[in-house]
Amino acid sequence: MDFHKFHRAFIYTWFSTIAAILQFKIPSFALMKATLKYLAGIAGPSGYGSKTTAEQATRDFSNSSNSHLTAIITGATSGIGAETARVLAKRGVRIVIPARDLKKAETVKEFIQKETPMAEIILLEIDLSSFASIQRFCAQFLSLGLPLHILINNAGKFSQKLEFSEDKIEMTFATNYLGHFLLTELLLEKMVETAEATGIQGRIVNVTSVVHNWVKRDQFRFCKLLNPKKYYNGTRAYAQSKLANILHAKELSRQLKARNANVAINSVHPGIVKTGIIRDHKGFITDSLYFMASKLLKSTSQGAATTCYVALSPQAEGMSGKYFADCNESHCSVLANDETEAHKLWKGTRVLIHRRLLPPVN
Repeated sequence: MDFHKFHRAFIYTWFSTIAAILQFKIPSFALMKATLKYLAGIAGPSGYGSKTTAEQATRDFSNSSNSHLTAIITGATSGIGAETARVLAKRGVRIVIPARDLKKAETVKEFIQKETPMAEIILLEIDLSSFASIQRFCAQFLSLGLPLHILINNAGKFSQKLEFSEDKIEMTFATNYLGHFLLTELLLEKMVETAEATGIQGRIVNVTSVVHNWVKRDQFRFCKLLNPKKYYNGTRAYAQSKLANILHAKELSRQLKARNANVAINSVHPGIVKTGIIRDHKGFITDSLYFMASKLLKSTSQGAATTCYVALSPQAEGMSGKYFADCNESHCSVLANDETEAHKLWKGTRVLIHRRLLPPVN
């Protein structure tokens, strides 16, 4: 996933926030306290914090207890997705990697098995922006006859220019939200069946972002998300797709609880992972801002920690419809908590997908 220009916008926001704090333009004790807690990596109620790595967040989980688990992880050919796959495989979980580029997936597989020779890793092709490709992947996976305990919707795309999928839907929304919605829907009954047969709670993890807070209610209109004909903005489109991921988790959690299904779905904000972009800004900011901003960014392993925690932790057992950051339950925006908005989005999405997938009646 190419976050180059997206990170520029996000880091600019961080710089502005830090500058305001340093210049006492934001007299918010709560904000300063939260920032200092983040910088120091102070643990929350879970015992983990912003500095926790994925291995640390899962070190209490033995290989023997996880050896019968199967997890599908999208976006696992690089970044925090690859790290999530590595750590879960190290903990004994069978890993299924859906990938558009199978050569990259094979490289990740070899890397993981070099560290964990007994790791079982299955590679299958998928293009998350294509409804037809998602259907093919799910049919292939289900034909294997494997259980499914964990589904991690991690893959993401940031498109600076307006692009459309083969289904004629804006590419960022098609990949980040609609693709994962359809993937989850097609695999949900397998997860419910697996949970009933094993007594182990199924877990779905939607990887989202704190940038969902940037979305205003009047900007969030389903038809405009599908086809933003005018004034396309890549950062806004990305933020809208991440808000949709949270609303998806909220509504599906409600439905799963209503049917007493032993499957939970939660959203996680992994944090912003360190890249070379932070160094690109050093010539334009003061040393103090550069130092503080660099400390706010996470390593890849720290970025994968919350996903791994929510996927495996006994502490997350029974928790559903929640939003996590730094391996602790956190707060999302008011709009992201709106149950009416969540149901409306789910209903519109399901109508759209079923209209596209079902053949027309003559």
